[in-house]
Amino acid sequence: MPYTNIHRGARISPTKVRPVIDLIRGMQIDLALIQLELSKKRAAVFVRSAIEAARANADQAEADTRNLRITDARVDSGPTIKRWQPKDRGRAHPIHKRTCHITITVDAPPLAVSQ
Repeated sequence: MPYTNIHRGARISPTKVRPVIDLIRGMQIDLALIQLELSKKRAAVFVRSAIEAARANADQAEADTRNLRITDARVDSGPTIKRWQPKDRGRAHPIHKRTCHITITVDAPPLAVSQ
């Protein structure tokens, strides 16, 4: 049974999170957390918290958390916070503070059926 966590409204641009998500897609949870711990990207902190929350969801449902894999990892754009930056000669330029939704789904790999 898959267990999902969605981190909504993370204050980081989706384009900065997507390369980090690509690193860990399909990995086992423990290996993915090690990979994120060694990453220098700021997005790794957001992705790590989403993975740990998905693991906690699986643990709450009394699933075996030792062999969980990341089956689905997505980043969708969230609402954009719009601000204005004052510039020279009384002008104003728009500032777009982008947010994203990080979706992590973990599941146990299917057991091999021997014949």
